[in-house]
Amino acid sequence: MIIVFEEEYLRDLYEGKKPKDKKRRYQPQIVKKYVRTIDLMMAQTNVQGLTHYGGLHYEKLHGDKEGLSSVRINDQYRIEFREILQGDETFAEVCSIVDLSNHYK
Repeated sequence: MIIVFEEEYLRDLYEGKKPKDKKRRYQPQIVKKYVRTIDLMMAQTNVQGLTHYGGLHYEKLHGDKEGLSSVRINDQYRIEFREILQGDETFAEVCSIVDLSNHYK
């Protein structure tokens, strides 16, 4: 799977850089799990591969987040992303990472 980061702070988190904005600072264990989950997503050929990892709780979101999907980092945080089918190839998908959100805020 190809990963595209929609927000600069998401790429910075993945690359181990400190976010410029204090609002976007996360605890080290959250960042570590975020990086591990992104690596796992990159290793898959498509989003269906995420269903084999029950702990991720892969799901398509509804309501005001219609069109987005998510995987869990932990009980509190999740990665929200768009699934984009690239051309006629059904095995290659692009996931556009939208947000690392606190699920309960």
